[in-house]
Amino acid sequence: MTEEVIRAENLTKVYNRSLVAVDHINFSVREGEIFGFLGPNGAGKTTTIGMLTTVLKPTEGTALVLGYDIVKQDSEVRKIIGVVPQEYTADEDLTGYENIMLCADLYGIPRDVAKKRALELLELVELADFKDKKVETYSGGMRRRLELAIGLINRPKVLFLDEPTLGLDVQTRAATWEYIRRLKKEYGMTIFMTTHYLEEADTLCDRIAIIDHGKIVVTGSPSELKDSIGGDIITIAIKENADVTDIIKSVENVKEVRNENNIYKIKAKLGEVTTPLIIEALRKNGYTVTRLSLTEPTLDEVYLEYTGRAIRDTEESKEAFRAQRITLRRARA
Repeated sequence: MTEEVIRAENLTKVYNRSLVAVDHINFSVREGEIFGFLGPNGAGKTTTIGMLTTVLKPTEGTALVLGYDIVKQDSEVRKIIGVVPQEYTADEDLTGYENIMLCADLYGIPRDVAKKRALELLELVELADFKDKKVETYSGGMRRRLELAIGLINRPKVLFLDEPTLGLDVQTRAATWEYIRRLKKEYGMTIFMTTHYLEEADTLCDRIAIIDHGKIVVTGSPSELKDSIGGDIITIAIKENADVTDIIKSVENVKEVRNENNIYKIKAKLGEVTTPLIIEALRKNGYTVTRLSLTEPTLDEVYLEYTGRAIRDTEESKEAFRAQRITLRRARA
């Protein structure tokens, strides 16, 4: 049986006795997996990481990290984890190498050991050629890779990544994904990460918990979550200004129809078979199809299914928006 590295039970965080940021969540993370919290800014992802890494104390509930209680044994938890926060934390007036060594000193790692590890980590994240350059000269992608190296200096058994690619361009984001995969493959590391990027969760995570308004609404592998909504997604638009929902619903294998500004999102079994039947039913009733697509379910559809709205439509909390704005401003392309 695969060992549970993290187990949370009724984990809750309430601010000012009224704002429920995390609401009695339960989940477990298995050894060696990449476990993702997927949700919009303000959903409770960063607060959860704050509690798991002992920065915040839970209002209710508890969690164990490798058997250590996050409240009663917080110092033991800190020794075995690494954290890469959402914001850039490296000192801009120091070099990349100096930042890693500073973090090693804070962990009490002997200097000779720390020097060797620092150089190895700089090689891992492809910053060896820039180790003596001040961080203020680093691009956004280089800064993110340095943060990753800093988070690994104590050889953690569990690594927490909070929005690891926030503010990065597509190419740099893909490179960061590759570093994360290497950590899992080469070091067998257990990784807990948060993200609001659907593609990132789909690409990287072995399992995902979708979190919304502080509650976990569903957990599973990306494929399990997609399969759970049961059906392919057909998108249709018609030339005429009319509501054809009832016509589409009458077609065999159609399970659900949503009309979004005269664009019809249809959930159906056997999409390749059902799509021509829908087109024919509309044609017989005098309607002309101007747009058509057939896709397998995506995590966006999964999120819509379980929360009632697309992840891009969710409102961001003021705190989360401010943190994101700061991070984006400091990132250099």
